[in-house]
Amino acid sequence: MDIVERLVPDGLWEIFQDVALEPPVRAQGGGRRRCDDRAVLAAIVFVATSGCTWRQLPSAFGASWQTVHRRFTEWSRARVWAKLHRVVLDRLGAAGALDWSHCAVDSVSVRAVKGGPLTGPNPTDRGKLGSKIHVICDRSGLPISVGVSGANLDDSQAIVPLMRGIPPIRSRYGPRRRRPGKLHADKGYDFDHPRGWLRRRQIVPRIARRGIESSGRLRRHRWVVERTMSWLNGCRRLHRRYERKAEHFLAFVGIASTLICYRRTIVEATR
Repeated sequence: MDIVERLVPDGLWEIFQDVALEPPVRAQGGGRRRCDDRAVLAAIVFVATSGCTWRQLPSAFGASWQTVHRRFTEWSRARVWAKLHRVVLDRLGAAGALDWSHCAVDSVSVRAVKGGPLTGPNPTDRGKLGSKIHVICDRSGLPISVGVSGANLDDSQAIVPLMRGIPPIRSRYGPRRRRPGKLHADKGYDFDHPRGWLRRRQIVPRIARRGIESSGRLRRHRWVVERTMSWLNGCRRLHRRYERKAEHFLAFVGIASTLICYRRTIVEATR
C-alpha cells in the first residue's frame, strides 16, 4: 500500500468524490494534464496530520506544493471540507452511531503565527495573538459542529453559532436531527443568554454555575469533549495557526473532524 492509499483509503475517497468540485475543462482544449485529485487530497491530509509546511511536501505524492496549495484553496473556498464532514456524519447517523441524548461543548486556544481574521489577544497566553477552536460533540465524542474565533472571544458567545452550525443529520429511524437532548458545558458558558436560547429550543442546558457548583460535578459528562480535543490535537497542523486566512484554518479543523468521524465509520462497519 503506497502513501496515497494509506492516507486516503478507498472508502474516504469514494465519499470525497461525491462532494468534490468537477475538474475545469478548457474550452480550447490542450493544456497540462491535471494532477490526480486523490494524490492531492492525500498530500493535504499529510500536511494536516504531520504539521509540515507546504514547501516540505515529499515528492511521493507526484504533485508540487504549489498545485496542492492551489487545490486546497479552491476546495476551501467551495466549502468542500464542511460538505465532506456532513456526509460522514450522515453515514454515522444512518447507522445509529450518533448519540444525541447528551452533547458537550468546549474550546481550546492556539497561538496564531501570522495573524489574520478571527484572531485576538489570548488572555491565557500573556495577550499573544491567537485563535480558538470551538467544538460540539455527541455523547461518544464525535464532533458534530466546529468553529473558529479570536482567542479573546467569550466562550458563551460561541454556543448559538455552533448550535446553528449543526447540520440536519440522518437518523436510523425518523427524520433528520440537529438538536441534542442536553448540552453540557463548563463555567465559562454560565450566562443567562445561552441558557435561555437553549431552553427555547427544548434543549436542557447542563452548565456549571460559577460560585455554586464544583467544576468536577459535570466532569463525568464533559470528559468526552476533552478527549475529542485531544483527538483534534492528533492533527499537528492545529497546534499553531499558520494560516493567515480564517477559512484555511477552519478547513484544517474540518479535515481533522472528518478523519475522526471516518474512523468511527470503519469501526461501525466491522461490527
